[in-house]
Amino acid sequence: MGSCSMWAWPELLVLLSSVWLGVGSAQPTLPGPTHSPGPQLKFRLAGYPRKHNEGRVEVFYNDEWGTICDDDFTLANAHVLCRHLGFVAATGWAHSAKYGKGIGRIWLDNVNCAGGEKSIRDCKHRGWGNSDCSHEEDAGVICKDERIAGFKDSNIIETEQSHVEEVRLRPVVSGARKQLPVTEGIVEVRYKDGWAQICDEGWDSQNSRVVCGMMGFPAEKKVNRNFYKLASKSQPKQKRREDVGSKKRLFTERQQLNYRLHSVSCTGTEVHLSMCAFEFYRGNASATCGAGMPAVVSCVPGPLFATGNAHKKKQRHQQQGQPRIRLKGGAKVGEGRVEVLKSNEWGTICDDRWNLLSASVVCRELGFGSAKEALTGARMGQGTGPVHMNEVQCLGTEKSLWSCPFKNITQEDCKHTEDAAVRCNVPYMGYENLETWYWDASNVTEMVLSGVKCAGHEMSLSHCQHHGTSLNCRNTGTRFAAGVICSETASDLLLHAPLVQETAYIEDRPLHMLYCAAEENCLSSSARLANWPYGHRRLLRFSSQIHNNGRADFRPKAGRHSWVWHECHRCVRRGRHYHSMDIFTHYDILTPNGTKVAEGHKASFCLEDTECEEDVAKRYECANFGEQGITVGCWDLYRHDIDCQWIDITDVKPGNYILQVVINPNFEVAESDFTNNAMKCNCKYDGHRIWVHSCHIGDALSEEASKRFEQYPGQLNNQIS
Repeated sequence: MGSCSMWAWPELLVLLSSVWLGVGSAQPTLPGPTHSPGPQLKFRLAGYPRKHNEGRVEVFYNDEWGTICDDDFTLANAHVLCRHLGFVAATGWAHSAKYGKGIGRIWLDNVNCAGGEKSIRDCKHRGWGNSDCSHEEDAGVICKDERIAGFKDSNIIETEQSHVEEVRLRPVVSGARKQLPVTEGIVEVRYKDGWAQICDEGWDSQNSRVVCGMMGFPAEKKVNRNFYKLASKSQPKQKRREDVGSKKRLFTERQQLNYRLHSVSCTGTEVHLSMCAFEFYRGNASATCGAGMPAVVSCVPGPLFATGNAHKKKQRHQQQGQPRIRLKGGAKVGEGRVEVLKSNEWGTICDDRWNLLSASVVCRELGFGSAKEALTGARMGQGTGPVHMNEVQCLGTEKSLWSCPFKNITQEDCKHTEDAAVRCNVPYMGYENLETWYWDASNVTEMVLSGVKCAGHEMSLSHCQHHGTSLNCRNTGTRFAAGVICSETASDLLLHAPLVQETAYIEDRPLHMLYCAAEENCLSSSARLANWPYGHRRLLRFSSQIHNNGRADFRPKAGRHSWVWHECHRCVRRGRHYHSMDIFTHYDILTPNGTKVAEGHKASFCLEDTECEEDVAKRYECANFGEQGITVGCWDLYRHDIDCQWIDITDVKPGNYILQVVINPNFEVAESDFTNNAMKCNCKYDGHRIWVHSCHIGDALSEEASKRFEQYPGQLNNQIS
């Protein structure tokens, strides 16, 4: 085998939290005589590469190591932390996870120290565990290389022998070099400027499970150790080729092995190899490992990442039936708010006692690896409906979250502000090496795609529908070049379904009061043939209350300069106003088989914060050409007596129908989740009255319950037979 430089193909890299490891996962003692009340605090420096007096700051609080977010971080904060670590002062600090991303909790955010505090407890911050950051924002410090006199602590690096942060799987089978994801290979850890191996003496399936979880895979499988042993022996190239035969071809160049770890012992529930017990080799370890060889791992990919038809067929067979768990509201694959299905209704999980063990069970159940983060405080947005579970306490070995102990809760126990979420390890797929870039359009030389239509769950543009080689704008230059602006957060609009059900009624409105509505195309097409101004139109009216449960404000796509002034509306609340979106909602009456029999639409008469949750301030209002939008935690109310807040049902015959309301139907404004933008109700119209019931968000029910709803031939309640 050749040197490490031979392996130029993409490998799996995982940057994770560091630990202070001499043997196993030894932890430092408490630095300094801090006697502030509360749980005992410990501090350590972590990360790679670094010197002994710098690194990512990690805090041991409430029996768990975590990091500090770099929001509002200052040199004064660094002074306090460096003194905790036994240094006299700080010379600088680092942001954006310069020393690598940690794992676990982000204990502190928006820390604001004056610089003279004896403890970080004495500084202002958002509260322990209250953060809106990811580990990409982990803060680090650079301390002055001078110790406090008499300060004794084990938190000093004397050699580069005490951390394991970056791990990869290096494929050694020639056919596997170009295949992604890499599911099998030699386990290697970053060491100085290169990579080192792990001796496999005592290596077992629990160790493999941990490594596979880090790489983004839910499970491990047995490896043919004898096959790989050929690669580790010094034997002639021709002989090794003959031994391997035609089934597989190993890289046959010799490689100088450099063992770094041995005696690895994991329980299988760890989210990172650094959390397992192990020992470091000291000095020159190239000739160690006795009768062993480099540790090799083979992983089982989840359904999203499986390759080969046979493998995918097996995965589908194993996953027959609707899953009872899903992720919602995440910006990336493998992250989101955890939702579970119970009694045919989707609900959320309260974040009490939510940790990496439970989060990893969720991730593996969904076909990802172990968890990178167990998020609390509705970090992936607030859900709707019931909160099904609380105080989930998984051991980490369960196949399903439903196998873990948990408590059933009442509405008073938890609110959606406490919805739990996860970020999972996912396999490296190399998609960033494809066609997808955003750059100055003046540099465009050719078009490569047109007619692109994505559902939103695809991992690459190449997976979306498009025109293929039949480009529509091949020779148009830069005029029609598409661009994107990316964000980690987005809004998430939901309609308050019960209010629609409570406020629905029929009004026969005289035509002489509908001229403005006709200008807005808020009446059915047959209205043009009416004998104006005589007669009336039959309108189904209802109120709509639209909440922003996302992580960013909902702002109209169009700028203020392009808003359209409207003054003819006789609306009760908003009067004369500007339209910031031509179509904000669609209203439809459908037959049970989906045929549209009546429709309406609603322009955004004015997007504003009508009301907000407690402790959330209003930011948007229509008055005086104000800024339009809906703040996170607020809602916009369109009352039933506003023009166009209706569907013209003049031509609808008596029968059973579905009322459907869709928010942001043209996807003009980015949202973290479009699957919850539709609301549906059953309704019965007898020609004089209408009964609306069973209103729900489109993805709130199980597949079985949704089918029953769509096929429902008559009323189940509302006193109608």
